[in-house]
Parts: sequence; C-alpha cells; structure tokens
Amino acid sequence: MDQILVNNFDNGVTLMTINRPERRNAICSKTAENLQRAFAEFDESSQRVAVITGAGDAAFSAGADVNDVPEFWRCTPTVGITTEKPVLAAVAGWCIGGGLIIPMMCDLVVAAENTRFSYPEARLGLTQGMVASLAARIPHKIAMEVMLRAKIIDAKRAYEVGMVNEVVPTGRQVETALEIAADIATMAPLVLAMMKRFVTRDILPVGPTERFGHYRLEADKVAKSEDYVEGFAAFREKRAPVFNGR
Repeated sequence: MDQILVNNFDNGVTLMTINRPERRNAICSKTAENLQRAFAEFDESSQRVAVITGAGDAAFSAGADVNDVPEFWRCTPTVGITTEKPVLAAVAGWCIGGGLIIPMMCDLVVAAENTRFSYPEARLGLTQGMVASLAARIPHKIAMEVMLRAKIIDAKRAYEVGMVNEVVPTGRQVETALEIAADIATMAPLVLAMMKRFVTRDILPVGPTERFGHYRLEADKVAKSEDYVEGFAAFREKRAPVFNGR
C-alpha cells in the first residue's frame, strides 16, 4: 500500500494523503522520505497549490512512528519541504507531536470539528524541538501551555488562537481545503511565491531545529549528488575527478 497518495487535479491543485490509517497515519522513515519526494515533484511541476491530509477522520497523524522514528525535518514545510508554492493542511481527529508540527508549518489550515492538537513530548521525555516555532505563530502563553503542560487544543480553541483558518463539519475538511486551494490557484504564482518567501524568510523567526533541518537539507543535497559519486570514484581510481555541479 502506498504510504503517500498523490492526486493532481486539472485546476492546478495537488492533494497529498498520508495513507497509514492502521497506524493513525504515523510517520515512519519511509513516509517522511516519500512525502519529501512528493513535494519535490510537486514543486518542479506546473501544479500551483498543495493540500496535505491524512487518510480517514480519526487522525491527521499520530506523529512519529515509535517503531521507526523518522528524520522529521524531511517532511516539515519550509524545512525539508522547500516549495514556495502555497501549502494547505486539511486535518481531522488527532494531530499529535509531528502531526501538530506539519499543519503548524503550513500556510493555511482547515480543521474538522473533531480535531485535537496535542504535543505530549514533555510527558514522554523526548522532543526534536521543532514545536518551539509554535510560539511564533500563535500567542506565546497558549503555545507554552501546549508545550509545557501538554495541553490538548480542540478545533474551536485552535480557531480562536489562530492555529487554524476554518473549522468545518467532520468529513468536509478535505473538500473545503480543496475549494480554498482552487481559489488560490487562480492567483498570480510569482506574487504568491514572493509573499510566502518574504514571510518565511524575513518575518517569521526561525528556531534552532529549523536551522538544523536547513543545514541537513543542504548537506543531503551534496551527499546525494553526482559530484559526490564522481569524487569518490575518482579517488578510488586514482584519477582527477570531473565535476558537473549536479
């Protein structure tokens, strides 16, 4: 079964679905890599807006799969997912840990009435720290409640504090997000990209885990490059390398 389902619509909207309902759409290493790859393909395509959701209404995502903990920066918008095209989240049910982080880092969020946001890592004794960016996106004291008290935020409260843009009946979150995305897809792409770039690069503070993810992304590009392969091959063959910048 494909862990990431991708549907490209003729109106320029792409729908990506985390497809692990048997694990409450928890994200393992393969899921994170596949989601990062799907967004890279989206970014290179002529599609204009992406919507990310989880299969079913019980959970958008339960976060990291404890049986195979991923490099979560890979599938985090503005970190391992670097597109300047608009990205919306359509969430329902539980959004736990990394399942809170992904919509938090999206541009817009549509939440079903049954949505619950939770970051329980303070009770578990482990965190990768990306959640610190929540304090730049909603009121500071509310963000600290989520982090320090592991307080659960329901859809109504999330709307009140600015975590989500719209709350809709459960089951309609994807439909509504697609409608919003279709409207955005009619806008000028260069203008959208510039505004998103200015906000993410120059307005929103960047936390230490985000910076770490940016560094890892750059190092990852080098490690997977043709030049990397060529350099080691030339060393083994005792010849001068021929690099091509790819």
